[in-house]
Amino acid sequence: MAWTEKDIPELSGRTAVVTGANGGLGFQTALALAGAGAHVVMAARDPAKTTAAVARIAERYPAASLEVVPLDLGDLSVVKAAAEKVLAGHDRLDLLVNNAGVMAMPQRTTVDGFEIQFGVNHLGHWALTAHLLPALLAAPAARVVTVTSTARHRARRLDPADPHMRRNYGAWASYARAKMANLHFGLGLQQQFSRAGVAAESLMAHPGLSNTDLQARSVREGGAGWVGAFFEVMTARSGMTPFEGARPQLRAATDPRARGGELYAPRYGSHGPAVRRPILRRSGLQEQLDVLWQVSERETGIPLDVADGESAAGR
Repeated sequence: MAWTEKDIPELSGRTAVVTGANGGLGFQTALALAGAGAHVVMAARDPAKTTAAVARIAERYPAASLEVVPLDLGDLSVVKAAAEKVLAGHDRLDLLVNNAGVMAMPQRTTVDGFEIQFGVNHLGHWALTAHLLPALLAAPAARVVTVTSTARHRARRLDPADPHMRRNYGAWASYARAKMANLHFGLGLQQQFSRAGVAAESLMAHPGLSNTDLQARSVREGGAGWVGAFFEVMTARSGMTPFEGARPQLRAATDPRARGGELYAPRYGSHGPAVRRPILRRSGLQEQLDVLWQVSERETGIPLDVADGESAAGR
């Protein structure tokens, strides 16, 4: 039998943070977790959209336990403030789903001067995870799930001398590299958890071809070109629904049989039930993980060292 959200175990007493929880895959993830009894912290940028999302979840599950935390992954000061708000209300976190992201944006920078796709998709989540580390480590068996994409297969290696692609920017090349960074972050974080001997686990997921606003926004923003227009039409015609597309990250987040370091994705690449998939492109992997850690710490000024979680998160 294919895994579905009906296989999510009872989550009463668990606390989950979901980024980008007000739409698309993030909304479906928050909805399913709340329906299973978790207290869901909806971390998102657009207040009006988030208010509407809360109302939709409450309509479906009147007893849902929800909390809203404003989060802009493109501004490290806002990321820190969001994490501080979460930590003030929760001594422990059982689940963090690093879901939010942008795709094929024109060349522009975040508040902190980072290339927007690398900054939002990876560096913002790097900072959030680092800040939340004490509460994650305080949980009996926390999970961090980071959402990647098949676009990572087209990525070039991260250049530590030019991590923001200032010399040779391409909207799709940047997106591919950012999603590769998401995969490498998930793998590197699992290494950190394993080395520190803690119970927390890091997993990855990709949603396949899912019909969310991600494609439409990339077209609206003007960076995607004809490729973006093609994918917008294709996903509208043949993409999975957000309900279906969220299943890989939900399985990674909740399946008792899932283990740290695993990747969950549609069986057939872009479509199909959520299954565990192999990690490909392992040549030079450790070097790439080390480079990502070096660049991420240097650019954000935020160390992420699980063995020294409290001091890393306090900076």
